[in-house]
Amino acid sequence: MNKIWKKSLELVLLVVVFLVVIGPMLSLFLWSVAQKWYWPNPLPQNLSLDYWAQALGLKTSLAIGAVSIVDAFTLSLLIAVSTVVIAMLIAIPAGYALAKYKIPFGTIILFLFLLPNAFPQQPVFVNILQTFTRIGLSGTVPGVMLIHILVGLVYGVWITNATFRSIPPSLEEAARSVGATGFQAFYKIALPLAAPGLFSSAVFVFLTSLDEFTGTFFIGLPFINTLPLTLYSSSGYNMQFASVIALLLLIPSIVFMLLIQKVLKAEYVGGMG
Repeated sequence: MNKIWKKSLELVLLVVVFLVVIGPMLSLFLWSVAQKWYWPNPLPQNLSLDYWAQALGLKTSLAIGAVSIVDAFTLSLLIAVSTVVIAMLIAIPAGYALAKYKIPFGTIILFLFLLPNAFPQQPVFVNILQTFTRIGLSGTVPGVMLIHILVGLVYGVWITNATFRSIPPSLEEAARSVGATGFQAFYKIALPLAAPGLFSSAVFVFLTSLDEFTGTFFIGLPFINTLPLTLYSSSGYNMQFASVIALLLLIPSIVFMLLIQKVLKAEYVGGMG
């Protein structure tokens, strides 16, 4: 009897996972290739790759109401990569210093990096918009990048800090005892050991930047149009085109999450607490 209950519970969980995770993704895929799909038909009446071709710039047709997203996708990738580079240049020394040295108010400093994500973002970005408008950063790529860095630093600093905390201090002390300088101990001992955690941190920053909408909306419009903004503008009138964009945004998230699962160690996550 217990075996039957166990199998039944596994089946129920499998159905729930399918409905919650696989179901929406399958629906997105069907919409992205649906030329016609009207109620009450359970499946599309006509299938076509026209929306994919239009979105990827392989075809131009005003009849299907879609545009090329190549420029928006390229801009999103450029901003995301630049955000990762700058954020990690800040996060690595900050995370290391907060993990290895007794800095006055270190806990408070670490908490400050969390603040942009701890409160509703709209009031924060509205106030930043006023400042950026005065100094000429609103509606510019550098302005949007600064917002993405601000939002992404919480992942950069916190995961980096947890990573360096998980490395036993005795390893660097052993290197120092045989003549290595502080920088050499960091570069040859701590940095290689921390590489998986730093990679995971960079991935989180990249995905946060790639999917960032609110800050880009307030700071970037009307001149900066990234892929999330294109998705937002198309979702109200063209479900097929919006589904194509959503799937394109999902692809890097799925790939990187699988990579993180391989490299992110439990002690890094535990150190974040």
